[in-house]
Amino acid sequence: MERYQDINKETIDRWIAEGWKWGIPISHEEFEQAKQGIWDVLLTPTRKVPHAWLGDLNGKKVLGLASGGGQQMPIFAALGAQCTVLDYSPRQIASELAVARREGYEIQAIEGDMTQPLPFPDETFDLIFHPVSNCYIRDVYPVFREAFRVLKRGGVLLSGLGNEINYIVDKDEREIIWKMPFDPTVDPAAKAFMMEEDCGIQFSHTLEEQLGGQLKAGFSLVDLYEDTNGEGRLHELNIKTYLATRAVKG
Repeated sequence: MERYQDINKETIDRWIAEGWKWGIPISHEEFEQAKQGIWDVLLTPTRKVPHAWLGDLNGKKVLGLASGGGQQMPIFAALGAQCTVLDYSPRQIASELAVARREGYEIQAIEGDMTQPLPFPDETFDLIFHPVSNCYIRDVYPVFREAFRVLKRGGVLLSGLGNEINYIVDKDEREIIWKMPFDPTVDPAAKAFMMEEDCGIQFSHTLEEQLGGQLKAGFSLVDLYEDTNGEGRLHELNIKTYLATRAVKG
């Protein structure tokens, strides 16, 4: 039986080939603007990450965790960071390497599965940038535990997180039809729905799993903000379906 992780890899690679917005690298002009201090990055669909959440990145070691595609790491490289990116999509990794070649900076780009132990020594990084992606994995706690392990003391984890609201409604976002948790690996109807909607294999996660998971891993949660989907009926009703968090390893 094909692993759900590999289904998601194949799905995301296909989305990128079809022009998926989260797989379009930044332009040379955007890279040059970042070098001049004009830049923004996203953890969630629409709200820009506060610059203060990242601080001065010059000389800092940054890990983009499931953050491939040439959108955030080039910005951080332009700001002087030493960047590493891990992503399970070969196309996202290829985009990272292509932008690095184009702009003339070094990046360690690893095609890897974040459901497995991270291939880095303890206390390697100053910052981990982890945009919305844990909706594609069943168990989020090991990701937070590994992030804590590979961060230096005082290091920062920035995460984009989805909540259950996206998974309770039908495709038109008008009726509540799904019982939680939403898990296509054990619910054939949920898997059929995902396949019909071409969504890969996605999972609902509670705030207890995601905020509690960070706290149990040892992080101190220091800031957060909410965001919408950016489109669709829930967005039009201003219903917040995403959360961005800033957590620190003490």
